[in-house]
Amino acid sequence: MQAKDRADTATIDLFEKCFSFTDPQTVRDMGIYPYFHPIQSAPGDEVIVDGKPCIMAGSNNYLGLVNHPRVKEAAMKAAHDFGSGCTGSRFLNGTLDMHLELERRLAKFVHKEAALVFSTGFQTNLGAISCLIGKNDAVIIDRQVHACIVDGCRLSYGKTYKFAHNDMADAERVISNVRNINTRGGIMVVVDGVFSMEGDIIKLPELAKICKRYGARLMVDDAHSIGVLGPTGAGTAEHFGITDDVDLIMGTFSKSFASLGGFIAGKKEVIEYIQHTARSLIFSASITPSSAAAVLTALDIIQAEPERREHLWNNAHRIQREFRSLGFDIGHTATPIVPIVVGEDLDCFAFWKDVYDRGVFTNPVISPAVPPGHAMIRTSYTATHTDRHLDKVIEVMAEVGRKRGLIS
Repeated sequence: MQAKDRADTATIDLFEKCFSFTDPQTVRDMGIYPYFHPIQSAPGDEVIVDGKPCIMAGSNNYLGLVNHPRVKEAAMKAAHDFGSGCTGSRFLNGTLDMHLELERRLAKFVHKEAALVFSTGFQTNLGAISCLIGKNDAVIIDRQVHACIVDGCRLSYGKTYKFAHNDMADAERVISNVRNINTRGGIMVVVDGVFSMEGDIIKLPELAKICKRYGARLMVDDAHSIGVLGPTGAGTAEHFGITDDVDLIMGTFSKSFASLGGFIAGKKEVIEYIQHTARSLIFSASITPSSAAAVLTALDIIQAEPERREHLWNNAHRIQREFRSLGFDIGHTATPIVPIVVGEDLDCFAFWKDVYDRGVFTNPVISPAVPPGHAMIRTSYTATHTDRHLDKVIEVMAEVGRKRGLIS
C-alpha cells in the first residue's frame, strides 16, 4: 500500500496548472490580447507601440516629468558620479547621502517627522504593513485597495478584515466589531488615497474620525495622490486639511516623481521601527543613485511649478465632463484617472483593441483588479497632454463607444 500511495502521489505534477492555463493564448488567437505590448520610444504623451504611433492615455506620468530635461540630466549625472547601482541594501552598504537627503525632503514635503525610502512602492507597503501588524493585531482595509496592501496584510501575523468600498458606515461597523473582539492588540486601517483603477478619492475626513473614535491607527497609500492632490501636491491628507489625523503616508516614485521606488512617512519612532524590522527593506538592494536623483529633481520642479497641477486638473475635468456628456459610465472618479466601465472581460479587450487600432493606448482592467462583470478601460491624463491629444482621445472613444453599443 505504501508503494502504491507513493506512486499515486508522484503522478501529481506541480506544473499542471501552468500547462492548462490557456486563457492568454485564447485571447491572442482572437486578436485582442492587450498586455505586454512593447513601447519602442521614450515614455510620454505620444509613444511608439508595436511600431505604430499612439497617444498615451494610460500612463501614470501625471505631472509630465518623465521626459523633463532636468530630471533626465540629474539621473545621468548621478549615474556618472555614483555608478549604476548601490550593490547592497539600505541596512548595510547601500545607503548614500542622497538617500538621506531624499528622506528629509520627503518628510518635510508631506508634513511628517521622518520618512523612509524603499526600492519600490510595492515593497514599501509589503514591508511596512507586515512588520507593524503582529500576531495579536488587526488590519482593516477597503475592499478595493491595491494588491500590495493585500499582500502586506497576508505577510503579517495579524488578522485582516475588509469593509465595502469607500462605505464609511460599513467601515465603522467593521472597525467597531474588530475593536470589541480585539482586546489584546492594536488596529491599523489601510486605504488608498486615490483608488488606482476607479479614480475615486477615499472619504478620508469621515474615516479619520472613525479611527480616532475606536483608537485605530490610519495609513494612507498616496501612490496616485502625491503630486496630484493638495495645495502643494502633498497628497490626500493635505487635500482635506487633516494631515495630523493620518499616522502614516505612503507614496511611490513611479508616478508623479518620474522614477522608481517608494517611501513611507510618519512619526520618527514609527519610521525607525519600520527601518529596522521591514524585511523588504533590509533584504533588498537600495534604489539606484539615478532613481534617487531623479526624485529629488522632480520634487524641486513640483514645488517650483504649481501650474503643472493646474494643467493636470484642467485636463482631468475636461475628460470627465466630455465622457459623461457622451453617456459613458465613468463611475465616481474625481481625479485624472478616468475609467470607462465596459462590463465583461472579452468586451473590454475588444473595446481596447478598437481604440488601440485608432491610435490611442489605454489600459484594460479586469477581475480581480475590479469586481467581476465590471471590466473597464482605464484612461489617465497628464499635465502635458495638449488639447490636440484630448480631442483625439474623445473622438476615438466616442466612435468606439457607439460601435460597441456603450453609448448612443
